[in-house]
Amino acid sequence: MGESTVGGTAPPITDPFDAVPELEPLRAAGWDGDWVATRAFFEEISSPVDVSFAAALLAGIDRTEWYLEKAAKTEPTDPLPRTLLAERYIHLGRRARGRGLAEDLSWDQAELSRDWLRKAERLLIEVCAEQPAYVPAWTARLATARGLALGQSEARRRYDRLTEHHPHHFRAQSHLLQQLCPERGGSWEAAHGFAQECVSAAPEGSHSGVLVAEAHIEHWADHQDHQDTAEATEYLRDVSVRDELRHAARASVLHPDHRRDWHWTESHSAFALAFSLGGHLGDAAPHFAALGDTAHESFWRYLPDWKTRFTEYRTAASATR
Repeated sequence: MGESTVGGTAPPITDPFDAVPELEPLRAAGWDGDWVATRAFFEEISSPVDVSFAAALLAGIDRTEWYLEKAAKTEPTDPLPRTLLAERYIHLGRRARGRGLAEDLSWDQAELSRDWLRKAERLLIEVCAEQPAYVPAWTARLATARGLALGQSEARRRYDRLTEHHPHHFRAQSHLLQQLCPERGGSWEAAHGFAQECVSAAPEGSHSGVLVAEAHIEHWADHQDHQDTAEATEYLRDVSVRDELRHAARASVLHPDHRRDWHWTESHSAFALAFSLGGHLGDAAPHFAALGDTAHESFWRYLPDWKTRFTEYRTAASATR
């Protein structure tokens, strides 16, 4: 999956387990409902950011709630099984909600989603009360705060509690960024300001720079939601936006101190999309080169037929190198 694949026409690999082979034991444990193997996998993880990343991946495997519920009952004082179960409930809540706009949800959809999120929140409240320094639980509580519409101040309170123990938690920062967008009661000034603060404070070569790309993509998507396609295009074409993206990329995934880890497809995918939508194909090229035949769909799914668009942008970007 190197630069030689850039410019090909094959659809991208989107399964993170396939993109990062080191995660395969976690997928096997989830498929098998094997708690011993699941615990062993998480015990080898040293970073709370990676714990949250792996927990979210495990949550996407069907029926894992069955063995995680059993593990949570068997080991009632251990924060890990309850946090993993809460992440699974959060995933089920999102699935129940779907990807449509809030105003398009049926009452049954909305209520089922809230039920799952409330179950997750109850577990996480317990964990955080017992072990207030357990960062993965606070990270998950940022997701429930958003899903249950608990508001800006409560989300910020949870984030502040988390940063007492891990000040540059990329996944927690991404959760709070979503909360700070206007759709959830925030503002674009707050969202972009927070992203820039994270980049400035984080060590060079970290993933925090990706938050700048996320904020601009969300801002672009907001224009799209309001049928302002021309304005959306012009927004990302703006030279000041391009320069912010360039600075963030150079401070994070393009910095010499950056080390490829489990988050690499998500980070490069965000920059590749933001630059491509703005027509800055030369800037997108190194991110496509890093991705090769892989992609993370989290933001690309905002585009219709996004896999085709991905290959088209990748081909165009490779022609600039």
